[in-house]
Amino acid sequence: MTRGGSAGARRAALEASGHLERSESWNGLRAGDPVVVSGLSLRGASWTFRAHVRNTNNGTESVEVVGGRPGDRAIRSFEPGRIFAPTGAGRRGSPRAVTGELSLAEAPRLPLG
Repeated sequence: MTRGGSAGARRAALEASGHLERSESWNGLRAGDPVVVSGLSLRGASWTFRAHVRNTNNGTESVEVVGGRPGDRAIRSFEPGRIFAPTGAGRRGSPRAVTGELSLAEAPRLPLG
């Protein structure tokens, strides 16, 4: 079997996800930009932005990130309010790393000029 399954399976998957709008940029982020995910307790984990997803059926939003512990390339989805810009060396995804800061959902990183 070819990678990704048959053409019919791919078509069915596209139709089933037709209500999802994906964007590789969101609130100043582009695919591959580093982010901090609050509320995760994975020691040494790092994450990069992959996509912003909006469900047009119910209006919910999520942010897809890639990463995890060193060497991992897991894809995970989180609520936009859990996604923060990295602000200093050594700051990862611990809840303390983002205490008192605004998430990217609340304070987008807008380009200057």
